[in-house]
Amino acid sequence: MARSSGFLDTLLTSPTTERYRIGISLLFLLGVWLTVGSFSQGMPNSMLLMAAAVIGGYMAINIGANDVANNVGPAVGSGALSLGAAVVVAAVFEAGGAIIAGGDVVSTIKGGIIDPSSLEDGRAFVWLMTAALLAGALWLNLATWMGAPVSTTHSIVGGVLGAGIAAGGWGIADWAVMGKIAASWVISPVLGGALAALFLFAIKKTVLYRKEVVPAARTFVPWLVAIMAWAFGTYLMVKGVKKIVKVDFLDATLIGLAAAALVFFIMRMLVGRMASTMENSSAGVNTLFTWPLIFAAALLSFAHGANDVANAIGPLAAINDALSAGAVVTSASIPLWVMMVGALGLAIGLMLFGPRLIKTVGSEITELDKTRAFCIALSAALTVILASQLGLPVSSTHIAIGGVFGVGFLREYLKTNYATQLHKIMEHHDPAEQERLKPFLDDFRNASVEEMEHLLKQAKKKKQVPLSKSERKRLKKIYREEMVKRSHLVKIAAAWIITVPASAIMAAMLFFTLRGLLV
Repeated sequence: MARSSGFLDTLLTSPTTERYRIGISLLFLLGVWLTVGSFSQGMPNSMLLMAAAVIGGYMAINIGANDVANNVGPAVGSGALSLGAAVVVAAVFEAGGAIIAGGDVVSTIKGGIIDPSSLEDGRAFVWLMTAALLAGALWLNLATWMGAPVSTTHSIVGGVLGAGIAAGGWGIADWAVMGKIAASWVISPVLGGALAALFLFAIKKTVLYRKEVVPAARTFVPWLVAIMAWAFGTYLMVKGVKKIVKVDFLDATLIGLAAAALVFFIMRMLVGRMASTMENSSAGVNTLFTWPLIFAAALLSFAHGANDVANAIGPLAAINDALSAGAVVTSASIPLWVMMVGALGLAIGLMLFGPRLIKTVGSEITELDKTRAFCIALSAALTVILASQLGLPVSSTHIAIGGVFGVGFLREYLKTNYATQLHKIMEHHDPAEQERLKPFLDDFRNASVEEMEHLLKQAKKKKQVPLSKSERKRLKKIYREEMVKRSHLVKIAAAWIITVPASAIMAAMLFFTLRGLLV
């Protein structure tokens, strides 16, 4: 099993297989072209519909390649799932969410950011939506190549905004809505990061920092996993299956509570059984979160497929309706073929190109174990629920990445705080003794937060010697680089900020190009 998983991981990530992955994606797009062409013969503007379908498939591939990493990245980085297994789980549940719960009707103007009534020409609307779709897909493709996880919703928002302004002028845009979207650049990662850090700190205080970890885990871990069950039960009812079953928030909460009660008793029984053989350390506690993380990855993928498939097929459905009716549409019914293009595109994009971003989210920003990954998954579900009830526009991508950074910065703060205490304790000693203490300092630098606390107690007892001032500064820099990669922080933040304007500019240029070619 491990050998086959390793082979699959290599197959998905090796540079030597990249040309085959590109070839498979091109075959998928060719299949979309031929399939749509087979049933659109004789229809007016059939070539335009075929081209739009290919662009919609291309957009779906890029959503799968970029956005899905946020759902499974932490589980892969923590070791709960191998890369190959995560790709298979996410592909199945993404496609399932899109087909089962993706809905029959989607809003074609994402978030109401432009007023389509000001467009009198139906052809201009088709060009607008085509340009928006292609611009969003191109930006996602570029971001994936750069290794930057960005919001697919914001990509298509920027595309619709830019093409809309090109088609109808500045007055077509609803700038109040755009202001809310801009606010989400801050709201989403801050909420996600704060909640993830809060849960991790709570786990450390209630379980990991205890002398007897196993009894603490028996008491608190069932409650923590039950909270996750409530969050995901409520999340799925509010966001994941809203197109199938419509329930109010109170009913969704009660369903979540029923799931939480069941999970609590199951976890209590399982932890009790495992306690006798479980290691009395953070590694032992980590094993308890393996299955919760696998379920979280699957459920997040299902909800994501149900919601974000609209980013690929919403504009395509609008183009299909507009070409059929010959007029501007504000909401569109989704034919089965359109839904299949979105669902299959998501799965193919994830399997062929998703591993790069999965690795970025799971292991390249900060080091994750199962406890930290659990906190990120829990914060993602809770933040979406909280934001939905408060009416705040948030991005699931920004929430998940914010959670990763929140966990990393908390670890950095705790480790730096311990280092500062050690420096103060040893400050008055003779620097000549540093060589004698080099083994101790090396151990301290490589220790986990829990091990550092133990080393601190030893240092206080033995009154050991400090580092020099320059070494202290160097050590603090090592902490920062070790806990959170600053280069990734800058790259991802920059990509988030320019997503809307970049896709808007590309969409405007594409709109003018299409209009010039097709008029």
